[in-house]
Amino acid sequence: MCGICGCGTTEQKQAHQFVFKNDHHHHDDHETGRLIQIEQDLLSKNNAYAEKNRAYFKQHNIFTLNLVSSPGAGKTTLLVETIKALQDRFPIAVIEGDQQTERDADRIRATGTPALQINTGRACHLDAHGIGHAVMDLKLIDNSLLAIENVGNLVCPSSFDLGEAHKVVVLSVTEGDDKPIKYPDMFHAADLMLINKMDLLPYVDFDMARCIQYAKQVNPVIEIICLSATKGENLSVWTAWLEERMQALLLESH
Repeated sequence: MCGICGCGTTEQKQAHQFVFKNDHHHHDDHETGRLIQIEQDLLSKNNAYAEKNRAYFKQHNIFTLNLVSSPGAGKTTLLVETIKALQDRFPIAVIEGDQQTERDADRIRATGTPALQINTGRACHLDAHGIGHAVMDLKLIDNSLLAIENVGNLVCPSSFDLGEAHKVVVLSVTEGDDKPIKYPDMFHAADLMLINKMDLLPYVDFDMARCIQYAKQVNPVIEIICLSATKGENLSVWTAWLEERMQALLLESH
């Protein structure tokens, strides 16, 4: 979490620095407790904003996904190909999260889809407050899909609810099959795991069955789709998953 990794508020950074400064001696119980309280307060504030976002999405029938992964897992390419496949079916908008640059948002805009870039600077995740502002700036259309591409990081985004309907964790076969047990919080928080770049399986040391076993070990109900965004392999399984939930949302609203 951010009180540990050092991003976020000045107060968090000071608490973070205190803990490391005292690592060579003994932790002061009072200051350690203060750090925990700061983290709890941060999450509580974030969750309150997330509930406001969720209420807005429900009111306007906006199906919202929070895509999370390590850097380079292929989230942006996946979004571009998803947009190409579905943009004639319903409106789509994207919020991009990166520490710097507009590169990913520019790639999304090239498809004709509205995209807003949030640059987090030193922070390593998006938060619900920032998403609330981005949603207002984007002027989202009712009965639409909103995809939030989080900062590449398998740690902090697991703890921060943005108001989404589902967290979708993207894991590429180039990363290794042990990611679900090395970063269990993220895979436990996700409803769906997309194993991407399966076209590279012949060239990497990645055991698909073992990866799925590890994911089920930390989250027995996680859904799993294996695909290749660049080659289009099984992309239709993913887009069908999306369409099914979009249709359910639209039926529920009538």
